[in-house]
Amino acid sequence: MNPFALLAPLFLLFELWHLVVSERYLGIKQIKVNADPRELPMKDWMAATWAGGLIAYYVWMATLLLHPLGRAQGVVLLLTTAIGYALRSTSGLKWVLVILTFEGSIRVGMLISLVGMTWRALTR
Repeated sequence: MNPFALLAPLFLLFELWHLVVSERYLGIKQIKVNADPRELPMKDWMAATWAGGLIAYYVWMATLLLHPLGRAQGVVLLLTTAIGYALRSTSGLKWVLVILTFEGSIRVGMLISLVGMTWRALTR
C-alpha cells in the first residue's frame, strides 16, 4: 500500500478548485475583454494557497514514483503537467483555457483512478 496515495482525495479537491480559479482568471469573460490575467486582482491568501498547493502537488506527484501502487498515475500526472505547461507557455490566451481544461480532465481521471486503486488496496 502506497501511503502517499492516501492524499489523492485531497489533491482531487485541489485540482477541482484549480480548475474553478483558472476559469475565473482565464475564462470566456476575460478572453472577450482581452484582459491579462496577471493584472487581475487576487487576494494574497488565495495566491499563497494556490502557489503553495501547486508546489505540494508537484512534490506529491514525484513521491508517487517511489511505490509500485500509483506509479503509473504519477508518471501520467507528471507528463500531463509538463506537456500542458509547455503548450500553455507557447500558446495565446485563447488557447490556454482549452489546454487547461484538457490537462485538468486527464489529471482528474488519474486521481480518480488512484483513489479507486487505493480503496481496493485498503479493503483487501
